[in-house]
Amino acid sequence: METQSSFKKGRKPGPGRPKGLPNKSTANAREAIARLVDGNAERLQEWLNQIAERDGPAAAWKCMMDVIEYHVPKLSRTEHTGADGGPIQVIASAHDERL
Repeated sequence: METQSSFKKGRKPGPGRPKGLPNKSTANAREAIARLVDGNAERLQEWLNQIAERDGPAAAWKCMMDVIEYHVPKLSRTEHTGADGGPIQVIASAHDERL
């Protein structure tokens, strides 16, 4: 008896999840962290104040950034290059053809 499967020999698999779209468990985890942070905003401020008093403002800042990292997604870096990975050339002219 042949088992039913969406995979067929010789066929490419489907496109899958679109690039940049987090999987369900990642989205659920981010949502839970967002609710936790939003629901504890006043307490979070108190904790940050305590950390700043005990360990200094840099430690409080690091703690805040660590929390924010899970609440606000990081933006990926994009590097722009010219032809063959070289520098981008910008040519500017004082003459405006629209005049």
